[in-house]
Amino acid sequence: MAKKVAVIGAGVSGLVSLKCCVDEGLEPTCFERTEDIGGLWRFKENVEDGRASIYQSVISNTSKEMSCFSDFPMPEDFPNFLHNSKLLEYFRIFARKFDLLKYIQFQTTVLSVRKHPDFSSSGQWEVVTESNGKKQSAVFDAVMVCSGHHILPHIPLDSFPGIEKFKGQYFHSRQYKHPEGFEGKHILVIGLGNSASDIAVELSKKAAQVFISTRHGSWVMSRISEDGYPWDMVLHTRFISMLRNVLSRFKIIRKCMMEQQMNRWFNHANYGLQPQNKHLMKEPVVNDDLPSRILYGAIKVKSRVIELTETSAIFEDGTVEEDIDVIVFATGYTFSFPFLEESLVKVKDNTVSLYKYMFPPHLEKSTLACIGFIQPLGSIFPTVELQARWATRVFKGLCTLPSEKTMMADTIKRNEKRIDLFGKSQSQTLQTDYINYLDELASEIGAKPDLLSLLLKDPKLAMKLYFGPCNSYQYRLTGPGQWKGARSAIITQKKRILKPLKTRALTTSSNFLVSFLLKILGLLAISMAFFFQLQWF
Repeated sequence: MAKKVAVIGAGVSGLVSLKCCVDEGLEPTCFERTEDIGGLWRFKENVEDGRASIYQSVISNTSKEMSCFSDFPMPEDFPNFLHNSKLLEYFRIFARKFDLLKYIQFQTTVLSVRKHPDFSSSGQWEVVTESNGKKQSAVFDAVMVCSGHHILPHIPLDSFPGIEKFKGQYFHSRQYKHPEGFEGKHILVIGLGNSASDIAVELSKKAAQVFISTRHGSWVMSRISEDGYPWDMVLHTRFISMLRNVLSRFKIIRKCMMEQQMNRWFNHANYGLQPQNKHLMKEPVVNDDLPSRILYGAIKVKSRVIELTETSAIFEDGTVEEDIDVIVFATGYTFSFPFLEESLVKVKDNTVSLYKYMFPPHLEKSTLACIGFIQPLGSIFPTVELQARWATRVFKGLCTLPSEKTMMADTIKRNEKRIDLFGKSQSQTLQTDYINYLDELASEIGAKPDLLSLLLKDPKLAMKLYFGPCNSYQYRLTGPGQWKGARSAIITQKKRILKPLKTRALTTSSNFLVSFLLKILGLLAISMAFFFQLQWF
């Protein structure tokens, strides 16, 4: 008899968890409190309690080839960075392809998840749900918590003396939807994360003036990298990850190289954006427009707010900005598991003690896993997929977790390393490296590619894996869940990157001829310069 698994939430983590359950022969039931799939990526005009909320213009910060599920590439004609509606379309195609909707109970809220009386021997859970005012209870062999961590807004009003006097409008970025209604306003955005930057840029096209207040600053990157390729396809390679790991032993070199890399686009110090602790690997802001909006004054970067008055903001450097109409608090989120007892997953100082960000280490049976409570320096989608693949194999008994002592020691050590790399900021409590973590998860299920073996058997593929982008297909080449199309997907990914860009036919032959002639002329110029230099001497 197949083990029954409760999946809480039908967002990205919930959908891929459903598929992984089915792949492993488990029997999943997903409880989704709203009427549809998509979670964070499903835009709605109104903010709903208990559900993530996004603004209408949200575009993915990671590219389609680095964000798709490992055995399901995105359509070739999809753009490289996706509007939220396009990403939701992909999730709908994915759900239909693998027939996942039949496992979801919509408009059903999970009220509680408690250990079954014989949990120490069975590992089972009692899950109480409510739908249309009716409560139901069912017993499950395992639970996957996929409820997300962008729901409970963090608004530290105590840190803003005078807020009670402020006569303008203020709200959390969760409530922002579009720029209409903010025409001619003077707006202060507090925070410098991705949401803060997006909102500030968008509002600056309508408002009279936008200010961004930041405590610590941030690195800002463009989605466009070398030769116009998506940034994550250039930076997230095994080769670069290896260099980073080696340089981590030589912190001075690592810090200098990171600072040089981040300042290649523009000098952050000149724009008032340079991070206070510039050597921490804090998640960068991905925004193509922020520097230009600052360059011509539509956005002004300010230091920390120390006090608010009825109509103005006073900053740490002593400057004052008058006639502030609106304050947007883009100050992040806090974590909450309202359906879990505190003894199961305890939140302290906005951190959760989970083995490899997934398993509570103190449970007698490893039948509860949190999927997606992580913030990798890369796409979240391949990350949660590997988490779900590992969790379902643990539930099935095919993978075994170490002792509680070992898991606690790993969790403590991992947290210390996180603080060393990313700092103690509240926004960094879920931060982790990307490729190293993916490889960790893949190793647990035997899906990490063996590069040395591939170098002998398939050198072309091995070179692609090492020097090319580390995307999800790599984890379907071998081991459980092997996909026959993985190699082809890796070899042909450049075609899918360029397909949506080449909407205008070009005559390549003439371009090649011009390029060839320019190279010849360049060589002649160098030769002549070298000749005259010899003559001079």
